[in-house]
Amino acid sequence: MTTAASSLPMTSGRRVSPGTAVRNVLTLAWRNLVQIKHNPMELLDLSIQPIMFVLLFAYVFGPSIGGTVADYLPIVIPGIIAQNALFATMTTGFGLNVDVTKGVFDRLRSLPISRLAPLAGRMLADTVKQVWSLAVLLTVGMAIGFRIETGVPHLLGALALLLAFTSLFAWASVYIGLSVNEPEKVQIFGFTIIFPVTFLSSAFVPISPGAPQALQFVMRNNPMTHLVEAVRGLLVGSQSGGTVAEHAAIALGWGVLMAAIFVPLSLRAFRRRG
Repeated sequence: MTTAASSLPMTSGRRVSPGTAVRNVLTLAWRNLVQIKHNPMELLDLSIQPIMFVLLFAYVFGPSIGGTVADYLPIVIPGIIAQNALFATMTTGFGLNVDVTKGVFDRLRSLPISRLAPLAGRMLADTVKQVWSLAVLLTVGMAIGFRIETGVPHLLGALALLLAFTSLFAWASVYIGLSVNEPEKVQIFGFTIIFPVTFLSSAFVPISPGAPQALQFVMRNNPMTHLVEAVRGLLVGSQSGGTVAEHAAIALGWGVLMAAIFVPLSLRAFRRRG
């Protein structure tokens, strides 16, 4: 027993081949997905919350903002899709923090696997969950009258853009998840940062010329506005203030900036956990 225990640091610190690292990541991603079977509430969160947002915004705000529910759906569905994708990044930080505080992270790191596999596996699993949530949103939206006016290639382009942006943005959640000592603090970050960023954008209402100039400036230069306008253009073929490519490039530029700030911070926090 003593010999086996003393050999763990050497085993966990050794380098593994790229192929082995990929298998480690896929195995841990599958582990995170299989957990849904034992914790179905997680799947309900990914399913019920999007449904509630769609129905509430469409039927409560639709007649006031869009005139009719049908006229408001092309505005609100892309906005809810982008907002939901942004909120889904919080599950990455939340899940990492739970693994860290419960000691699961330490047990995984003691195995002869890639040191980054626990982190990458969590992020990959959460990406799969985002695809599920997007499918739920589109299904509910189409059930109440939303229609994709472009085509399958544009739909896949919208999905790729969302996943690319949220994969970059998720590093902020990763850093917080590895830095705080309670999972609830990750959720606090989500509500205090993501909600204002979402609602100070064109996700749910067009930018009004009658709004204060400072508010218009914030809304037009909000990365969420560019993400929503790009997704809206890809799904319904209409967007405001520029082309889909311009909006997508600016949104991804913001994502790259976020990653440039939080990747080094996250990796440093990750090494401290080791």
